[in-house]
Amino acid sequence: MNSIKKKICLLGSFAVGKTSLVERFVHDRFEDKYLTTVGVKISSKRMPPVESPGIARLVQHTFLIWDIAGLEKFDSVAMNYFRGAAGALAVADLTVPETIDRLHEFCEKFLSVNPRAALLILGNKVDLFQSDQIIISNLAKAARAFSSDYLLTSAKTGRHVEKAFGELSKKIGSEDG
Repeated sequence: MNSIKKKICLLGSFAVGKTSLVERFVHDRFEDKYLTTVGVKISSKRMPPVESPGIARLVQHTFLIWDIAGLEKFDSVAMNYFRGAAGALAVADLTVPETIDRLHEFCEKFLSVNPRAALLILGNKVDLFQSDQIIISNLAKAARAFSSDYLLTSAKTGRHVEKAFGELSKKIGSEDG
């Protein structure tokens, strides 16, 4: 079985945990200290095989994960980071509700460049989150706006991090056939 390389973007405001999610997923580690991503950092990881519906075969992806700095404005350079992506994880910080509001802009800009890309919404830092139904409802509403699912994740504990990338791989797998 061949591994198919797929570009994946992590989208979201500054300090929502995009880099920490990538570090947890790729290297199974977590750093408490905050490091600002400048521009883009690219990592890669081979995914477990997923079934590609409609053509009864397994597909294996190698994700080229583009951890994109939180963007305050979307200029042509920023938009170029999105080009050629098969999917994205759009990340909000559950402890900072405004980051959920910004997801709409990130997802809209990303999908304007990649209209057929797979998208999954993440509410990160669930380990610090005091369960608030309004915030969860807003996250679900953001996901519905883009016909997406959402997951609550924690880069610190690892909760649903593998699952998030796995779900994205399944969504992309269905587009390979």
